[in-house]
This record gives sequence, structure tokens and C-alpha cells, in this order.
Amino acid sequence: MRIGNDRRQDDFEINVISLIDVLLTLLMFFVLTTTFVQHTRMQVTLPKASADERDMQAPALTIVVDSEGHYYVGTDEVLGQGIEPLKQAIANIAGDDRERQVTIRADAMTPHQNVVTAMDALGQLGFTKLSIATTPTQAGPGK
Repeated sequence: MRIGNDRRQDDFEINVISLIDVLLTLLMFFVLTTTFVQHTRMQVTLPKASADERDMQAPALTIVVDSEGHYYVGTDEVLGQGIEPLKQAIANIAGDDRERQVTIRADAMTPHQNVVTAMDALGQLGFTKLSIATTPTQAGPGK
């Protein structure tokens, strides 16, 4: 008979299986609910222009026209065809401020009508500070 040291040495375990289940469930939730923004990586080939010194302030509002004629206002794609969905998207992003600088970033291969449609929508909404983004040309031997 043992006296004094009657305590049994139990090995304590931490059951981590339920913790792993919760972590995998959270991981699946975040993966499935994440929105992957593809149009922010959209490649647009800008037309060329001279590289004279200009005021290079960051534009407050950007309208992107890709080579297929799809419009993006800021980072949001405009759903629908024609000028009315474009005007609605511009009004939603810009609010009441019609003095904001607007830059149109149109692909060099987009039809000219798509750029004119964007300019027309901006004009109908009352925007007057409009610029078209270009890339500088290579300096020729005479410059």
C-alpha cells in the first residue's frame, strides 16, 4: 500500500480537431466570399502624344474605355449599353461635384464613337474639366 503519493499522473491532451474544423470553415468562408477585382489589372494601350511638361495632378474621376468598348467609372464597370447607364454610373460616383477633373483613359484601339459617347455623357452631366490620358512618344532626332 502506498501512502502519500496516491496521485495518478494523467497526461493532459488538447483536442485540436474542433479548432481545425473552425479554421477550415472560416478559410472556406473568406475564399468563397472574396470578390476578385479583375478590371483593376486591365491592360489599356493608351494613344501617343508629345511629352511636354504638364500639370500632373491626380485626377479625381477616371473613366476607362477598353478596346471592346466597355466602360469603367473609377473601379466600377458600367453595366448596360448606351449613354444612360454610363451617365447614371458617373452621377453615382461623382455626386453633385461637377467641378472635378475627369480623365478619360481610352484604349488606342477602341472605336472613336466610344470616346465620344463618354465625352457626351460627361457634357450632359455638366462636367467641363476633361482630359484624355496618353502616353508620351519617343523623342525623334529633331527634338
